[in-house]
Amino acid sequence: MTIRILYYNEGENPDEWLPALAAAMPHADIRLWHKGDDAPADYALVWHPPDELLRNRRGLKAVFNLAAGVDALLSQSHLIPENVPVFRLEDAGMAIQMAEYATYATLRYFRRFDEYERQARMKVWDMLTPHVREHFTVGIMGMGVMGTAIARSLMPFRFPLRGWSRTRKEIDGVTGYYGNDQLAGFLDGLHLLICVLPLTPETAGILNLANFRHLGHGACLINLGRGEHLVDDDLLCAMAEGRIRAATLDVTSSEPLPPEHPFWNHDDITITPHIAGLTFCQETVMQIAQMIAAFERGEKLTACVDRVAGY
Repeated sequence: MTIRILYYNEGENPDEWLPALAAAMPHADIRLWHKGDDAPADYALVWHPPDELLRNRRGLKAVFNLAAGVDALLSQSHLIPENVPVFRLEDAGMAIQMAEYATYATLRYFRRFDEYERQARMKVWDMLTPHVREHFTVGIMGMGVMGTAIARSLMPFRFPLRGWSRTRKEIDGVTGYYGNDQLAGFLDGLHLLICVLPLTPETAGILNLANFRHLGHGACLINLGRGEHLVDDDLLCAMAEGRIRAATLDVTSSEPLPPEHPFWNHDDITITPHIAGLTFCQETVMQIAQMIAAFERGEKLTACVDRVAGY
């Protein structure tokens, strides 16, 4: 029997994705969703789909989210029957990108390059006191595929590393913390905090002033998770207090970040346009094709989303 696949990927060019999907699954019937299409489908491959695509969709065996973050799709979970599993990408080339970004931003702050950049703009030639490597403790919030890749990327630089997650994770070279009871201990005295958490009701707003005040004085923040993890005014307050010296934000609560937002004009906040982990077509298509083939064989997939946990 031919597998029927429905595709919708907001912001991506279907002229690249549809041929790639057809090449990877030559025996499947793959169609681009258009308004009014209510024909049955076995699988929906989606990113930010309209409600109409999911509502009363007949024949669905599974829904595949064309990214690692599923918070947007889970906001539509009432449209997906409970017996229809939702799967997310586990990597598809994103982990190495996230590790590159986090490593670059960490070294930029450790070597004080951001401060040298500012000095250069003012034509100041002044050697700053280097940070002590053994005291430059880096904490990673979220120790899934992305957080683990970041930790392993940072290990050669011999920083003290901590990791925090919802449940216990044991990774060689990383001091592990888990659960709300251990959050304060994880944050205590950190020199640099990296957030790659999934967005759930429990993690929304976790980057707030109360938590920032556990960090070491003059700490740095890197947010690669979701903009909603950060309470914007609390970051500005923590920076005014000197608790946080600098921040790199790849995600913001409103995207694109409005021109009038104070983050743009803050000398110690670096903004990038949600590019830390891009979804690459070929890697994604191959992973989706492999997962659908495994699902058809009745195998259990590790990328199944827990709708209660939110990831």
